[in-house]
Amino acid sequence: MSHLLLYSFPGAGHIIPLLDLTHLLLRRGLTITVMITATDIPLLKPLLSSHPSSLHKLVYDEPEITPSPHHPLIAKVISTQKLFGLIVQWFDSHPSPPVAIVSDFLLGWTSELASHLGIMRVVFSPSGAFSSSVIHTLWRDIDEINAENRDNRDENFLLAFQEIPNSPEFPWWTVPQVVRDYKTGDQDLESFRKGMLANMTSWGIVYNTFEKLEGVYMDFMKKYMGHPRVWALGPLVPENDGPIPVIGRGGSSVVPHGNLLRWLDQKPDESVVYICFGSQVVLSEMQMSALAGALELSNVGFILCVKESGSTSGTGSIPGGFENRVGNRGFVVKGWVPQLAILRHRAVGSFVTHCGWNSTLEGISVGVMMLTWPMIADQFANATLLVDQLGVGKRACQGGPESVPDSVELARLLDESLSSDRPERVRIKELNQAAAKAVEQGSSTRDLDSFVKLLSEI
Repeated sequence: MSHLLLYSFPGAGHIIPLLDLTHLLLRRGLTITVMITATDIPLLKPLLSSHPSSLHKLVYDEPEITPSPHHPLIAKVISTQKLFGLIVQWFDSHPSPPVAIVSDFLLGWTSELASHLGIMRVVFSPSGAFSSSVIHTLWRDIDEINAENRDNRDENFLLAFQEIPNSPEFPWWTVPQVVRDYKTGDQDLESFRKGMLANMTSWGIVYNTFEKLEGVYMDFMKKYMGHPRVWALGPLVPENDGPIPVIGRGGSSVVPHGNLLRWLDQKPDESVVYICFGSQVVLSEMQMSALAGALELSNVGFILCVKESGSTSGTGSIPGGFENRVGNRGFVVKGWVPQLAILRHRAVGSFVTHCGWNSTLEGISVGVMMLTWPMIADQFANATLLVDQLGVGKRACQGGPESVPDSVELARLLDESLSSDRPERVRIKELNQAAAKAVEQGSSTRDLDSFVKLLSEI
């Protein structure tokens, strides 16, 4: 029975899909050890209870982060390298150590760790294959790009990725900040880039995606890496009656989930728009004002989930009197909610999303039209995939920290998103059926079988 060590980068968007993958691998008879912080153990408990003999945990304290003059992500990634010795010590003392480590794509240094231990490293990507194609091409070619866009002065400098299928183009301002900050010779940035490039020399890579969604990009990544060990195992979402609770997935709701679901129960089928920007994004004052204005002008029922930050200057709170003006037509939540449970409710018909990959896949897995409002990182690529390539969404906002939608136009989009004859709604239903087929007995099941078989042969 193969033993794997699974190591997620800290953060809900990374841990949640890795635990969904853990569940799949446990069901295939593998022994799994999950590296996890004491803070995140509650997320693992349901799986520990259902697989007491084959699932284990390696608990660690998050290393102290040395401040970096760059993006906070850089300092956090570098701090994780301090765990190298802890993992080696655990490995050397284990009676049956793992044959491979499956680690997050931000933890590129674990390729060196795997080499030191004499085992395989498999990359787990919580981002999709399309955005991964773009990101890794960026890191490979960043010196040439910087030479062409000298001093990064032109925010609208257009990057054309001719070798990637569909030849996508993105303006410089949509490129992740950590890439835009890159300068040759900077020790921290060089270390981060080295880790990202190490992903492409790993033994294999697992994507939370499926063939019908990103087949051409999976093929591209196989060509990029020079071997076929690139697997699409998604969408990784828990079953309603599985060991990972849909209601508590990722954390506890700030409002009783029963209140939310009872409110939804009162609404007609596909009459509610769900609006959420993930666990990291805080809207600016102007963005929040525009969104609230659009909701007031619209006729839709809605759940508005927002992250508020009272200590950050310029961030937007819900406008005064807004909840009274919309009355029972809206349900406002300030904090974490059981997103998947909400999206699966019959009353929800569309989804205003920041296009984080987990949210994107959850929207596809339930078949709701998406209104895209990307903010950072891979979200611009994901929005392009949804709107321009798949035709299952419309742009609610161009995106980014400075972009503000027109309230009248957004109100119109909100209303139209619930119309049954929208072509995007037809296409998302088709994609939803393809997703279900992939994980039941289709392409994702085939890739999972292949992945497990190769691991058992190591």
